[in-house]
Amino acid sequence: MKKISLGQSMIPIVVLIALLALNVYVFESDATYGSNQFSLLLAAAVAAIIGIRNGVKFEEILDRISLNLKATTPAILILLFVGSLAGTWLLSGIVPAMIYYGLNILTPTIFFVACILICIVVSMATGSSWTTSATIGIALIGIGNGLGLDSAMTAGAVLSGAYFGDKMSPLSDTTNLAPAIAGTDLNTHIKYMTITTVPTIIITLIVFLILGFTASIHGNIDKEIVQNLIADNFNVSPWLFTVPLLVIILIVMRVPPLMALLVGTVLGGVAAIIFQQDLLLQMSGAESLNSVETYRIVMNSITVDTIIPVEEVRLENGTLLNLGGLFEQGGMAGMLGTVWLIICAMAFGGVLEAIGALKRISEFFLGLFQSVFGLFASTVATALALNITASDQYLAIVVSGKMFSEAYKDKGLAPENLSRTLEDSATVTSVLVPWNTCGAYHSKVLLGEAGNMSFIPYAIFNYLSPFMTLLVAAIGYKIRMRGEEKESIFS
Repeated sequence: MKKISLGQSMIPIVVLIALLALNVYVFESDATYGSNQFSLLLAAAVAAIIGIRNGVKFEEILDRISLNLKATTPAILILLFVGSLAGTWLLSGIVPAMIYYGLNILTPTIFFVACILICIVVSMATGSSWTTSATIGIALIGIGNGLGLDSAMTAGAVLSGAYFGDKMSPLSDTTNLAPAIAGTDLNTHIKYMTITTVPTIIITLIVFLILGFTASIHGNIDKEIVQNLIADNFNVSPWLFTVPLLVIILIVMRVPPLMALLVGTVLGGVAAIIFQQDLLLQMSGAESLNSVETYRIVMNSITVDTIIPVEEVRLENGTLLNLGGLFEQGGMAGMLGTVWLIICAMAFGGVLEAIGALKRISEFFLGLFQSVFGLFASTVATALALNITASDQYLAIVVSGKMFSEAYKDKGLAPENLSRTLEDSATVTSVLVPWNTCGAYHSKVLLGEAGNMSFIPYAIFNYLSPFMTLLVAAIGYKIRMRGEEKESIFS
């Protein structure tokens, strides 16, 4: 097998970027419904041709793709369960109840800051940005819509808070993975991350506070209208909150997320039967509700969709207000487009890995700079490139960490420098790539059928984190060297 050149390694990436740009121009927000997926496969085919010409066997490429797809199995299952959970939580009135009571507490001026703080608490408790989006994130999007706020801004606030916890919680898989790859311990890693993470979240809160005072309200929606609409269609009760509370408790107790989401889905269906009998009767169209019809409605909410029939409301100025979007979820079927995108993205990343393109690109970044700051910059650039090409934050962490660990040793840098840089770049930026598993997941969960990346300008914590870690490296602030006392770095 002949070693692939840097130019050859970049050809599939250039092809992919060109095709994705064409898709955005032609299909706009509909690009995620198929054209992006096919573009990933076309770019993968280009990479495979280059690899075969360099002596890579086609069977080796298929084996690498298979391993990549196997690694995404938990993520795909989580996606399907999130779709099912969202459906039953809507049908049961859990999400509408969150919106109903949330409108009593939150106002547009403090809403975005409250979103961040609430998501920080949930993500720190669960260690998962995915769980945070799938539970409280969905409800906050609904509350924001009810207040007339831009859903893209709300999604950005949700993700900023969710990724703070995903990065800092000792329960997070990435927070455990990064120090394990770099060669440091969990507690040192978390403490060392505060140097960059705390300033970043403070800046994020300040920006969103300003946005809260300056953001325009779309449609001038009266929150009482939304609350009345919810009360007219759902039996709203504080008892409904026992279901999401139990799910969070299960995750904190380290119950596997798949099991916790399954329990949440089943309990959501049970809650629908207990609390929303009038709604189920209305949806069945029958005079009485029997067990077969109840099963059909609940199972449809899990697998296909949940569409609560709500009437348009006429405002005092004569405008018809349609809030049907607050009461629709796609169930497991609604997640299939995202699953399709992830499969195609992992196929693309698998081909690049099989032909040696990822390794060649990483070597280029490793040799780009010789200074300490250059090493940090190379790590960040490699992690970003892997998030784009390998389409998975775990691969970005593992590959970057393995590549640069010896370089950090050679520079006399303590391993927590590497683990922190991996988190500041690989973990938080994965959501900014549309075809990355995280980007595809969060855009679908938070923005529903729109499934677009309009939240990117407002995911402030996510794109500010890499710049913060580079700033700290550039000024040499508390860059700990090997053999230096750990305590001195935090004094």
